[in-house]
Amino acid sequence: MKRVFVDTSGFCALIVHEDDNHERAGALFSRASQEEWGLVTTNAVVFETHALLLNRARPGREVALKFLDAIRADAYEVVRVRKDDEENAIALIRAHDDKRYSLCDALSFTVMDRLGLNEAIAFDQDFRSYGRFTTL
Repeated sequence: MKRVFVDTSGFCALIVHEDDNHERAGALFSRASQEEWGLVTTNAVVFETHALLLNRARPGREVALKFLDAIRADAYEVVRVRKDDEENAIALIRAHDDKRYSLCDALSFTVMDRLGLNEAIAFDQDFRSYGRFTTL
């Protein structure tokens, strides 16, 4: 089974109809369902997505709760961030002083490396600038 990482930008594009990438996200998630991809994310992405949906979606609280319900329904494999992931992410941020990666994105990169994932549903510029993964 193909396993693909899902970033906050992918979730938000899918859920927030006003997002510039909403149609593209819908097509990708539909393809993922049809082709039975295993969709993987981290608990850090879940936290970040929930916070963004509270502020960007309307009605924010209800949309954010529906997102949490989808996560709890095992629609996605949620990988818990480990202490060594945090240490590796901080080291990555320090090593790439020309980039503005968020800690959440750096954690995503380190977890993707740990799991051997190389594709992501992400519309975040940082995934492209990191250069080690393919964004779908």
